[in-house]
Amino acid sequence: MTRPRRIKKSFLILRPSPLKEPLILVADVFPKRIEYLRITKQERNLRSDMTLLRSSRQAILLGRQFSRRTQISSQKRTVANLTPPHQANAISRIQTNVDPSSDEFKENEKQMSEVMSRMQELARKIQQGGPEKARQKHIARKKMLPRDRVTALIDPGTTFMELSPMAGHELYPEAEVPAGGIITGVGVVEGVTCVIVANDSTVKGGTYYPITVKKHLRAQAVARENKLPCIYLVDSGGANLPHQADVFPDQNHFGRIFYNQARMSSEGIPQIAVVMGPCTAGGAYVPAMSDESIIVQEQGHIFLAGPPLVKAATGEVVSHEDLGGGKMHSSVSGVTDYLAVDDAHAVVLARRCISNLNWPKKSPETQAPKPTFSEPLHDPEELLGIATTNLRKPLPIREVIARVVDGSEFSEFKRDFGTTLVTGFAEIYGHKVGIVANDGILFASSAVKGAHFIELCSQRGIPLVFLQNISGFMVGSQSERDGIAKHGAKLVTAVACADVPKFTVVVGGSYGAGNYGMCGRAYSPRFLWMWPNAKVGVMGSEQLAAVMETVGKTVDGGLKERIEKESDATFSSARLWDDGIIPPQHTRRYLGLGLQAAMGGRNEVKAGDTKFGVFRM
Repeated sequence: MTRPRRIKKSFLILRPSPLKEPLILVADVFPKRIEYLRITKQERNLRSDMTLLRSSRQAILLGRQFSRRTQISSQKRTVANLTPPHQANAISRIQTNVDPSSDEFKENEKQMSEVMSRMQELARKIQQGGPEKARQKHIARKKMLPRDRVTALIDPGTTFMELSPMAGHELYPEAEVPAGGIITGVGVVEGVTCVIVANDSTVKGGTYYPITVKKHLRAQAVARENKLPCIYLVDSGGANLPHQADVFPDQNHFGRIFYNQARMSSEGIPQIAVVMGPCTAGGAYVPAMSDESIIVQEQGHIFLAGPPLVKAATGEVVSHEDLGGGKMHSSVSGVTDYLAVDDAHAVVLARRCISNLNWPKKSPETQAPKPTFSEPLHDPEELLGIATTNLRKPLPIREVIARVVDGSEFSEFKRDFGTTLVTGFAEIYGHKVGIVANDGILFASSAVKGAHFIELCSQRGIPLVFLQNISGFMVGSQSERDGIAKHGAKLVTAVACADVPKFTVVVGGSYGAGNYGMCGRAYSPRFLWMWPNAKVGVMGSEQLAAVMETVGKTVDGGLKERIEKESDATFSSARLWDDGIIPPQHTRRYLGLGLQAAMGGRNEVKAGDTKFGVFRM
């Protein structure tokens, strides 16, 4: 064998000998572990555990000596496992092309900052709850404000992931209903991840508008599919009577709350009720159907009919306290299990109930060692300059991924095929995830690629993260000949059938059937969030107007403006089409909280559990 010839500063190459032995490539910068696998029987006995922790040059010299001794054998040998630790991570690391000093970045950042400022101002207004008069009346009764109750309930230093805080915004012309009159979200109580549902009696007495019912049901759905204990902080006057037709009779109206409670209980999902105010009519079933119930004396009341209705129906004159007060229900009826002296005491009792659930906890003393993870190499704050309010401009989706995943490491799958859909594996706070992200319109090849990748993740039990910025599937005669309908159907089928936890973030546009193929609300992602610049609709306002003109319809002068408004993120969030509008730079954090809810507790994601339907080939 000839002498080594240096070809680069950090690489040595060994030219093959006349025996046509394999090429050996050794990098000086890598750890030097070399194993010789195919050798003669005598040498295998002598060198069965041959490991050389030496420099690359020494390794090659010893390899040459070793090869001379093996030339007497007709058996070929190979050199294997020169792969250093962390090399897979190194080749998966996303390099950034973002220039924060560029004019485009600065313009995007300026526009996004303006949008964020409007959202933050709206959020501050919503968090105040009802009008000042109602809040002062609430405090005068020595009651904690609803958000203070939630803050006292969750563990100090933990995060309350509120769901759809903009629900009900500008939804009812006759009244403002901040946060839909109810606060819902996911928080940690006594180390246990729980869903919290808190009525806000400063908003129309805590009565249920249609959006209130929808938000309550959504919180129960989150608890049920993620197997999370549910805590109800009850302080409600029941159904909002002027809206009774949209609150009471249908399948997903008020009665569904109690149906869900019964089903969740049968599935072993604990439910704790804390009655901190009125709990009337059908609402009385919330504490009655919970595992354990707490009531605040001389403040909480539970009855199917209040004193005025009792008098009208039976002629009996009775006080609120005698009819359904805390002392009566705790000592006589047995509807409640614990009597609290005030809100603070009730919160402590609720925390104690959670501590007695024997539920898997997230606290450090009971949790297995946390998986190691690293923060993204690239600053998530730069997402404000990467995102854009002009959805006609392309969004560099890999730059987004680089600022969301651990170490900015992304193992891309089928990079050179179906290039308008980016797929690959990554980790978020140590959780392995599969990412499906748009980088253009969906072609037939993109749809096939997406379906293939979703199948892989389902087979391996890996959660899926969808980053939506899609105008739809490609149209035209060539696309139809390419089978866009059947290949798009593959993607939609794969998304619908995948039983692993799914999470969706709309980072730009979400239009047409592309919304379906990228796990829109109808496809039951565990959580769906929108960036403030995001839009959702059948199509853009200009395209819709053009279609109307094409079919000979007169276009209303205000149509474009109306469609723009209806596509806006706040319009979507007000109607609970998503779980909230989030700052782009906090995307990683929200996904981490969602993964914690979906993968913790008694959840079990089984690899290969998904059963797919028929794929038209």
